[in-house]
Amino acid sequence: MNDASTEPRRLSRQGGRANRRAARSVTDTAMLPGLFNKLPACEVMTGSQVERIDAASMDILENVGVVFRDEIALADWKAIGAKVVGETVYLDRALVRDLISTIPTSFTYHARDPKKNVALGGRHSIFVPMTGAPYVRDLDDVRRNPLMADLSMFHKLSHMMPSLHSSAHHIVEPYDHPISQRHLRITYSSMKHSDKTFMGMTTSPKNAEDVLDMCAILFGDEFMETHPVTTGNCNGNSPLVWDETMLGAMRAFCKRNQPVLCSPFVLGGANTPASVAASVAQLNAEALSALAYTQVIRRGAPAIYGHYLSTVSMKSGAPMAGTPEISLMNFMIGQMARFYEVPWRTSNTLGGAKTFDAQAGYESATTLSAVMHAGANYIWHSAGWNEAGMHCSVAKFIVDAEQCAMAYRMAEGPNWDDFDDALSAVSDIGPGGHYLGHQHTQDNFQTAYFMPEMFDNNSIEQWQAEGGVEITERALNHARKLLSEYQEPTLDIAKNEELLAYIARREREIPAADELNQTY
Repeated sequence: MNDASTEPRRLSRQGGRANRRAARSVTDTAMLPGLFNKLPACEVMTGSQVERIDAASMDILENVGVVFRDEIALADWKAIGAKVVGETVYLDRALVRDLISTIPTSFTYHARDPKKNVALGGRHSIFVPMTGAPYVRDLDDVRRNPLMADLSMFHKLSHMMPSLHSSAHHIVEPYDHPISQRHLRITYSSMKHSDKTFMGMTTSPKNAEDVLDMCAILFGDEFMETHPVTTGNCNGNSPLVWDETMLGAMRAFCKRNQPVLCSPFVLGGANTPASVAASVAQLNAEALSALAYTQVIRRGAPAIYGHYLSTVSMKSGAPMAGTPEISLMNFMIGQMARFYEVPWRTSNTLGGAKTFDAQAGYESATTLSAVMHAGANYIWHSAGWNEAGMHCSVAKFIVDAEQCAMAYRMAEGPNWDDFDDALSAVSDIGPGGHYLGHQHTQDNFQTAYFMPEMFDNNSIEQWQAEGGVEITERALNHARKLLSEYQEPTLDIAKNEELLAYIARREREIPAADELNQTY
């Protein structure tokens, strides 16, 4: 009687453990929804100080002016009544305020997989991997020139990391393709190896047009007229210069109603004053001038207040990451973007370290914490950045992405859904007991607290018995596991063929110098 009554229960428990073990052996790669950041924004300026920065920026725009090294942009400014002297545009503050008032406060990115659409603006944020690295630290942690296979690998990892909402574009530069044609293969890799949203190249106006033509093949021209599907980035030349290449690319994106990041490139103390507040005033003027121009191109086009922030070592002139001034500027820029009611971009997990060491970890963690508390929307360079952006590290890419997942959990705020059930466990256990065997713990232990896979929290004896594996090797092993499990989100056959035909045609049309056809 007792055997018959207890046996089914014993089998059920064994089955539950077996199922849990099986579930743990399968990597969860489902993308987290776009982040709704519930953390209160850290605001280091008073209302009057925000207005002081605004007034200083408007004074710069009106009296110092901004250089637009582009005949079309100068003609556009003249056509709407702006004062133009040579290449310098003097912008009246009333005109600037009118133009930026038409920028959408928020919008939704539409991905190849509609389930991976993400909102941006207000409290809605996304994590985007790093881009632009001329070197890679590969799966063997060797620093070398990257190839297209390395870029595709990063796009696959971006697809599989839950916290990353985009596959970006040239995470690393593929040296085995000519520079003049590279943007085509980069864009195709972004589209092919992930069905998340992605970035579009802005290395020239024509390159930007090629990218947008490829987006039209994937999504349709009419769809793009009303749906953001990609992102362009246009960097300013601080202090107070926008060049022909960036402005031409900006026009290409705005005319197709696709979001563009208006990003002054700040090296604090080198191309801005050696002052946090004055640097923000200059940066703000630069960003506003570009944001305003997006609306000259097309009223109502989505645009994002951007920047790249670094401070410069007065010992060596080298850019630094993770400094307190960078955090302060992020807080201040967040306040200015909210003041103008436009979405804003920042850079995340930046590091100047040459390897994935303690310096890289400290720099990245400092930046990540500030970015989350500043309330940034488009959180770029969120995985892989090291050596001041000179290389993308596979190991750091994996750990950074997990750090973003931890930040995501923090920014969701505390969960109150099971508060009453959890509180009832206190009376069940009473003084001096423990909760490990309580039913509430059994039901919630896997989700109650974030359990990082890349960190080792075992005893030193257990860690040594398991080989004494440090975090770089753990991360590289995890990357290999992910890549072995990767399943390509297959492109529609007809669209894939049309994309390849477009690439083939443009590669025939775009000259490639002989030296760029070498294989590295």
